[in-house]
Amino acid sequence: MTAALRFLGIFAALMIAAQPARAADPAPGLKVGVVNTERIMRESAPADRVKKKMEKEFESRVQELQKMEKQGKELQTRIEKDGVTMSESDRQAKERELGTLTRELQRKNRELQEDLNRRRNEELSGLLDQINKVIKKMAESEKYDLILQDAVYHSPRIDMTDKVLKALAGEAK
Repeated sequence: MTAALRFLGIFAALMIAAQPARAADPAPGLKVGVVNTERIMRESAPADRVKKKMEKEFESRVQELQKMEKQGKELQTRIEKDGVTMSESDRQAKERELGTLTRELQRKNRELQEDLNRRRNEELSGLLDQINKVIKKMAESEKYDLILQDAVYHSPRIDMTDKVLKALAGEAK
């Protein structure tokens, strides 16, 4: 019977050891903050500047694409409207012209999207660096122990997104 008791004692000790460790309560003086990066990227003054800069940079290319698209629609309408009265060779020439214009439009649109994505990533990387510097500076000056970005859930009392937005606005001036 002592072997059975010894087995039960070992088994009980193993079961206790296998229990998940419970997180210790945070120290009473622990200062934690949470920042909503998506909101900052959407609402901050530097994000607005980046958006305007990108719009200005790509404005002429977008207008060129819109002009080409309008030409394509006009040519399509002309072919549909006058196609019956056109000679076969004229109609085929207009259809080839439309096909060429459509391919050119698609190519330029792809190039624009690729360039736009590349530039957006460059600008967002710089913007994120700027945001992180402001957050670190704030954390050091206000003596935060931990700042999290984009938590699934957090209490509104530890949300410091508005503070970061104000700091970025002040930095922008």
